[in-house]
Amino acid sequence: MFECSTCTEQFWDWDDCHDHMDYRDHWIECETCNRGFRTQSACNQHMNATQHWAPTFECETCTSTFSSQHAVSNHMNAKGHWLPTVPCETCPMKFQSEQAVENHMRATGHYKNYCQECKRKFQNENCLRQHRNSKTHRGTNIACPFCQTGFVTASGVSHHLESGSCPQARVLNRDSIHRIIRQLDPNGIVCKKQIGWHDEQNSTYSVTDSAWNGDCWMCYLCKRGFNSRKALQSHVNSPVHKDKVYHCLKGGCPKEFHSLASLFNHLESESCGYMRFEGVQQVHNRLNDAIMNRRMIAGF
Repeated sequence: MFECSTCTEQFWDWDDCHDHMDYRDHWIECETCNRGFRTQSACNQHMNATQHWAPTFECETCTSTFSSQHAVSNHMNAKGHWLPTVPCETCPMKFQSEQAVENHMRATGHYKNYCQECKRKFQNENCLRQHRNSKTHRGTNIACPFCQTGFVTASGVSHHLESGSCPQARVLNRDSIHRIIRQLDPNGIVCKKQIGWHDEQNSTYSVTDSAWNGDCWMCYLCKRGFNSRKALQSHVNSPVHKDKVYHCLKGGCPKEFHSLASLFNHLESESCGYMRFEGVQQVHNRLNDAIMNRRMIAGF
């Protein structure tokens, strides 16, 4: 007896079975070409040998398979079976939408640049670092050694003294502080090694009407424009056009600075990775101690 491979009909003669499967289109067809087979095993052998298995598209969540991407996409849309693809900025969790991940990060504080204490997120790591090193978190615990005014940073104290703003140390300014440090730093740990040094005149420059070019107040040295006469006057009386007399404490860092305040600001930013913010304050204290007691500056 010969049995049709698709239905339950049986035949005494193979030719009759063959004619039946032709007429009823009961052949088992290859998934790729148009060849037909009487048994599934024969068809499978053919597809194995010729790599004629049709591609299958699997659902991302369940075990269902489909013959086209369109079909599997329709299925996942209907069942909500798409895998989540939007990642949390901190933990391994993923979500179906930006709103869902935003809700998660807001609830858990999982933003990449996030201050847990203030419940605030920041645009980037540098903004977060500046916030953590601000008055909000640091307070004003760094005191001027003369008037005891509190500052947030070592650079703030240094600017206070170099600008001649300390009421208890009017004789100190950028030039006099550099002169003292240079004498206490023969090995050039902080100061640049220079063949000779001439004290800069501590003059105050006034901006005249000739600095106005019709559009802005312009510095004749660097051609930088300012919106007001006062802003330009502050610029020309700042150390920006003075000699760079200090260098970064980190060997290999090429940065040089006009003032002690800008050196400390560079270190506090942690941009060259020489030390953490807290370490800068310790360097500042040791440098102040050396200046106050006229001791030679050793390595930091």
